[in-house]
Amino acid sequence: MATTLVDSRIAKKKTTLYVGGLDPEVTITIIQAAFVPFGDIKDISLPFDHASGHHRGFAFIEYESPEDAADAVDNMHNSEIYGRVLKVNYAQPSKIKGGDKGFASQAVWADVDDWVERQEAEAALEDLESKQEKKQREGELRHQLPDAMQALEQQAMEAE
Repeated sequence: MATTLVDSRIAKKKTTLYVGGLDPEVTITIIQAAFVPFGDIKDISLPFDHASGHHRGFAFIEYESPEDAADAVDNMHNSEIYGRVLKVNYAQPSKIKGGDKGFASQAVWADVDDWVERQEAEAALEDLESKQEKKQREGELRHQLPDAMQALEQQAMEAE
């Protein structure tokens, strides 16, 4: 079994691990029993696949301290549970779909202010464009219609 050395700079920051390669029979209880020797576990997430009725083959484990997470990576990466080799790494932050900033550590509503400002700017631009079009149409109509004096002169010439 190969040993993985964990960079201490990373270990100081991260406490959430990704555990991949899980057998369908593995439960949260089994994961907890396998990973609790390395420290206090704050949370375990085992994403469920509704289509198959089983978990998706991976889990996220959050430890109380970064040192415990580092110990778990060092000891559990390439180990086996139910005959399957585990891949244990630090979890990457998930990205917000369609978000400008990109990471899930950002609140979901963080882009709302930008969105509202963009909508207001677009509405103001559309309003300005419609006013300009209206003025342009009025100008074209004025050029097409004779002024009142010309109309009177034409009527006078026709009457003669």
